[in-house]
Amino acid sequence: MTAIKEYLGKLRDTATHLSMGGLRRFSDLSSSELKEFQEGWGSIETERRRQIVRAMVDLAEDNFELDFGAVYRLCLDDTDEAVRLAAVNGLWEDCELTTAELLLRVLAEDPAPAVRAAAATSLGQFAYLVEVEKLNARTAKKVVSGLRAVAQKEDEDLEVRRRAVEAIGFLSEDWVAPLIERSYHHPDAKMRASAVFAMGRNCDVRWLPTVLREMQSSSPEMRFEAARAAGEIEDKRAVPQLVALVRDPDPEVRLAAVDALGQVGGKLAKRALEDVARGEDEEMREAAEAALEELSLDEDPLGFRPDWDA
Repeated sequence: MTAIKEYLGKLRDTATHLSMGGLRRFSDLSSSELKEFQEGWGSIETERRRQIVRAMVDLAEDNFELDFGAVYRLCLDDTDEAVRLAAVNGLWEDCELTTAELLLRVLAEDPAPAVRAAAATSLGQFAYLVEVEKLNARTAKKVVSGLRAVAQKEDEDLEVRRRAVEAIGFLSEDWVAPLIERSYHHPDAKMRASAVFAMGRNCDVRWLPTVLREMQSSSPEMRFEAARAAGEIEDKRAVPQLVALVRDPDPEVRLAAVDALGQVGGKLAKRALEDVARGEDEEMREAAEAALEELSLDEDPLGFRPDWDA
């Protein structure tokens, strides 16, 4: 019996601890090992399969050397929605062309809206690759058309549709801005928040007036998305309002404002971050210190210091 089959047999027993040492056997599987995995996977009960895939996702987040991509791709066809959802979440940084094809299929065909929405989110990385011309023309066309179809589909589940809108935010094609604009005027607040998220990804200064306006929204979610978008757009006209949001009553909004100030930069942003770094809130201090470090790297990316004595 091979190591893969033997360990799968042990995992059928729910008393078996899901350890990194054990699960790492499923990293970088060869085609023959993947076949063995597939043959034994279906005999494991549903809840246990969920535990295993979720544990692999957690492990991979903490250890970049682990690659469970082959297992995740296999699990996209699992009979259980929660297993498929965990598998999609595990693929969110996987840039393999086969992964793009599989996620597009999930987006179009999976019966569970939560899984389709997660697929749309994961496809965002491929939309970015399209924009920076790092994806072949054939796959790029499929990614764009697949996301566009879902983002424009009136009868699609709202969660799926808004995640597709967020994903296409990376693109600069002519149809994208009007779609973001329509999404911003959608009657549902969550879709409007996704539109502002997409504005940030779009990195176009045309969205700045909207983003500045939404920083004063009564909705914490919208203020959060607006602060993030301002950071992505990197226009210094947003700094005064970002400084104000550092004192927002919502902690997530405050942190988003600090991060954005680190992205936008400038003297006012730096002074505000230095003030936060001297404050009493530990989480805010750490965020401000990280933002100041980002600012210093932007100002002097190579760590160059002039030799005034030369």
